[in-house]
Amino acid sequence: MANLHIHGGDVYRYPHVLDFSANCNPYGMPEGVKKAAKDAVEKAECYPDVECSRLRKALALEEEIPYEQIICGNGAADLIFGLALALKPKKALLLAPSFAEYQQALQAVGCEIRYHYLQKEEGFIPNQSFIDAIEKDTDVVFFCNPNNPTGVLKNLEYVQSIAEKCRQCGAFLVLDECFTDFLEDPKSYTMKPFLKEYPGLFLVRAFTKKYAMAGLRLGYGFCSDSKILAQMRAVMQPWNVSVIAQAAGEAALKERTYVEETLGKIRKERKFLLRELEKREFQIYGSEANYIFFQGPEGLREKCLEKGVSIRDCSNYEGLGNGYYRIAVRREEENERLLKVFDEIEI
Repeated sequence: MANLHIHGGDVYRYPHVLDFSANCNPYGMPEGVKKAAKDAVEKAECYPDVECSRLRKALALEEEIPYEQIICGNGAADLIFGLALALKPKKALLLAPSFAEYQQALQAVGCEIRYHYLQKEEGFIPNQSFIDAIEKDTDVVFFCNPNNPTGVLKNLEYVQSIAEKCRQCGAFLVLDECFTDFLEDPKSYTMKPFLKEYPGLFLVRAFTKKYAMAGLRLGYGFCSDSKILAQMRAVMQPWNVSVIAQAAGEAALKERTYVEETLGKIRKERKFLLRELEKREFQIYGSEANYIFFQGPEGLREKCLEKGVSIRDCSNYEGLGNGYYRIAVRREEENERLLKVFDEIEI
């Protein structure tokens, strides 16, 4: 079995390399968020608000979602594990490749996992066959849009078809929207407007990527079924969102200028990187978010490390073998350095 704990962003094992393996905002945490986190240290002697009241109120205003339909967690992974514990599913359907934490959470509760393998020949694009694979005995379906690591994006009509099939079969749908903010038109791809229509739908979001807050651990989710949220709170660790993370999250939601400016730069740099990688004849798939998924020669990651750059080797994703990689979109000068490294390596 692939080692699921190998992850992008391993700056501790390789502290002196330029990291393209983690898909976070390359412009760093906003100064206002840093200040809020530092100021909150003075309150860290107290237990955090178990309800995350202020943060949830701020999210309700920002996301236009009712307060009672919002839950916060210690990163998106905390919510995914919380859902698995709350639902206790017996059978689950997952895409492969996709985010490894779905598999880990389901295995932790003894759930049988069925994989729907995406095909290289089809560009790793989900089609009707995935929807057809949702059956009467399916308890939960996980779907990531855009998908990680491929970056393949499906339109809202397709995602609604998944939700409808789940409703017909009595399956719960967990929709991971952690990377929608990096799309050109995020509002056209979110299922937020359909939460009331589909009570068996849970949307996963996080502060991690957009605000470069991976180390603070802060995720949130939406669901219109109050019973599901109550079940999650009953099984999740109490006080799971620290005083510092809650303060940082509130501050982050005020950083509209930062978001607009940095996401605009990332989208521009993504297009630049795609053009340059295509010139170098890499096989590129999907890549609609702030990262690019491609096929290259085996051993590319190790050769990049020798030159001070870390990229994500995707061989430990279910459904992928050697020679598949993911790179984050970083700042202009950093992207140019990566391209120079690729040019120096004999491919």
